[in-house]
Amino acid sequence: MKILVCDKTESDAIEKMRLAGLTVDTNFEITPEELPTILPDYDGCVVRSRTKIRQPLIDVCPNLKIIVRGGVGLDTIDADYARSKGITVMNTPKASSASVAELAIGYMFMLARNLYKASSTMKAEKWDKKAFEGDEISGKTLGLIGIGNIGREVARRANALGMTVIACDPYIKEAEGVRLVALDELLARSDYISLHLPKTKESADMLGKAQFGKMRTGVRIINCARGGIINEAVLHEALTSGKVAGAALDVYAEEPPTDWKLAKMDNVICSPHIGAATREAQGRVGAEVAEKLIEFAESH
Repeated sequence: MKILVCDKTESDAIEKMRLAGLTVDTNFEITPEELPTILPDYDGCVVRSRTKIRQPLIDVCPNLKIIVRGGVGLDTIDADYARSKGITVMNTPKASSASVAELAIGYMFMLARNLYKASSTMKAEKWDKKAFEGDEISGKTLGLIGIGNIGREVARRANALGMTVIACDPYIKEAEGVRLVALDELLARSDYISLHLPKTKESADMLGKAQFGKMRTGVRIINCARGGIINEAVLHEALTSGKVAGAALDVYAEEPPTDWKLAKMDNVICSPHIGAATREAQGRVGAEVAEKLIEFAESH
């Protein structure tokens, strides 16, 4: 079986696949223009966030049998269409859960204690000690929109920190240490709101003007899930008015953004989609990708 690895994947995982008898080629810089001329020669491919596998590309790849996304979501792949063509589509939903959860928790601390702004003033040689009175997160209510693998990891850590954790997820009936509530109740009660759900037709722009209107004034929002779930224009308005005290964003409607006004706000902390960018997560993602491809090859 010939596999094309389109995005950076751990070398140990690639070597493991080769030792199992797979022919593995890597092209971590392959462009969308090159894919239709190269991918048709392969039985399978590995992608991360960078490479998109859409219907037109699938249509010119008659040999394609499997697509593995090293990551949580499948929003970079036209998965339903691929499956309708008999192509197996897989991802690695658990491998990066702890890393993303830790980033979300870290962002909560940064927002609560104004750490980004405090650090910036020190780099500017300013001693503005009285400007940075913050809050403790213990005793606060954390609302999780989505309580899958990553949401549960966030909940465990938040419970240990003394937070009250509530969650909204239509696909989950119960979660340890978490009270499940309707979205409107979550919006009204939460001091912090953290998103942990996939980007779908149903979740696109799910936090818009009406939803922000139901939030308590001074809420803080963290998005380490997917861009486009929060309406960025409405978020900008809420941050400007003070309805939202602060936001921490790792994902954006466009990546990289073409409009940087959110990133430049004083009450916004940003990072360039690094939720899974830890050595530990990358190792687990690579290992899981290799295992899935080897199992598929052995069964076909």
